[in-house]
Amino acid sequence: MKDGRECVLRSGAERDGEAALLNFTRTHAQTDWLLSYPDELSLTAAQEGQFLKRKAEDPGEVELLAEVDGEVVGMAGIERIGAQEKLRHRAGFGVSVDRAYWGLGIGRALTEVCIECARAAGYAQLELDVVAGNARAVELYRSLGFVEYGRNPRGFRSRLTGWQELVLMRLELDG
Repeated sequence: MKDGRECVLRSGAERDGEAALLNFTRTHAQTDWLLSYPDELSLTAAQEGQFLKRKAEDPGEVELLAEVDGEVVGMAGIERIGAQEKLRHRAGFGVSVDRAYWGLGIGRALTEVCIECARAAGYAQLELDVVAGNARAVELYRSLGFVEYGRNPRGFRSRLTGWQELVLMRLELDG
């Protein structure tokens, strides 16, 4: 990482259910830029472990964990948009990093690995939505080649701020 500490990126496994759930709850409480609130998650640690197991066994999906000193401090994943012939070239992407670790390069590293995983899985396009007010994330995605293809002014309805505009971005992987 930028501060000299080591960060390990690896695929999540069933045994990581509790740590992943803790990280999810923590990161989703730290910012209003993620898809959901911690109280909306109804999974148990065992169910989260099963989710990670399914991801690890699926050649078209991935859920990565970022660990610093044995603690999960970030997560990122890709998932297929749909199995239908007209959709199977597209994958969605999401990432979250514990606020205490922002600015250290973990989000970039997770994103880069997910891009490579999406290419290896044969996807032609990786897609994401990002809150327009999250300028650092928008810039990160642009620096990695994502382009904006639209905006949704009422993409999220925040409990704290009301409507949040989403920037719709995509990265072509096959050209």
